[in-house]
Amino acid sequence: MALINDTTLRDGEQAAYVAFNTEEKVRIATLLDACGADELEIGIACMGVKERDDIKTLLSLGLRARMMTWNRMKMDDLDASLSCGIQVVDLSIPISDLLIGVKFGGSKLKVLTELERVVTAASKEGLFICIGGEDSSRGSHEFIRDVMELSRECGAHRFRYCDTIGIMTPTQTYKEIKSLSDLNLLPIEMHTHNDFGLANANALSGIDAGAISMNTTVMGLGERAGNASFEQILMALKHLYGEKRAIDPVLIRTLVQTVANAADMTLATNAPIVGERIFAHESGIHADGMMKDSHAYEPYEAHEVGLESSYPIGKHSGSATIRYHLQRMGIMADSGILSDLLPKIREIVTSRKRVLESYELKSLYQDAACI
Repeated sequence: MALINDTTLRDGEQAAYVAFNTEEKVRIATLLDACGADELEIGIACMGVKERDDIKTLLSLGLRARMMTWNRMKMDDLDASLSCGIQVVDLSIPISDLLIGVKFGGSKLKVLTELERVVTAASKEGLFICIGGEDSSRGSHEFIRDVMELSRECGAHRFRYCDTIGIMTPTQTYKEIKSLSDLNLLPIEMHTHNDFGLANANALSGIDAGAISMNTTVMGLGERAGNASFEQILMALKHLYGEKRAIDPVLIRTLVQTVANAADMTLATNAPIVGERIFAHESGIHADGMMKDSHAYEPYEAHEVGLESSYPIGKHSGSATIRYHLQRMGIMADSGILSDLLPKIREIVTSRKRVLESYELKSLYQDAACI
């Protein structure tokens, strides 16, 4: 079963204009744990005393999910995490020539030397160590192999392949992760960004190729266009990959709304999994099909995510929808009247940009029936 390592409390909070307070962090972590996250990345200890206090608070919750901190490949960062009592760390190192130039003066030897020093120290502390390969997607396959080999020798347990600026395609991701997995050096975790809308697809493509873990954030919150979405990946693993994951419809919606409120963001009404309108069927063909079989145009049951199927009375509604609403109000509709009503309904909805309410439909029908 693939691991979900959720980083809402680290990469999610790094989204511009977002800042979580301690109470929000506790609530988010507790809900993520209850919703099935396997691991949580909970902060950056080197940020200061307040951040370390928050990390300690989260560790004290005693949640089922394993918790880790994010660190640069520096002894000071590692020491800051150790002071919190953390047992799992991500140690990040640049992989691409561009970022090695920015952070290490272009010297790969310096990168590897620092990696050996810090990872060896972390290993001596008995930590579970994930090596964060920053900007792996712009790095060379050969250097990634060198980093993985040295990391394993020094005691690391996992390599995080980071598509830091979201430039991979699913096909490219599969080929690269399959090649790295076949080396059998370290288990691979996917860290994907959504700059081209491919974070989820690339994360799952990595799993298909042999990776064991994926980073997610609630709502896909994160740097720039964000990361792979926790709720979307969770549902994909259950329904598309057949994993046995229990999903509580109340908790998943509470989690998403909690993060949306804490980030001061509005949830799109058509957001996959949790958007309030994603089970609304206006098209006449779709609505008619759904009324005959609830699986006709829905990939999973609406109640699984705390929603209900609905049939708004709009421009694209057909006679089946109109008849459905009238029947619910105790009116057995005349087919001739329905045919006359549909053009009027479309004109009204188009002019005012809002669907009809049931009582408005009833009034229109009664008026038409009396003519």
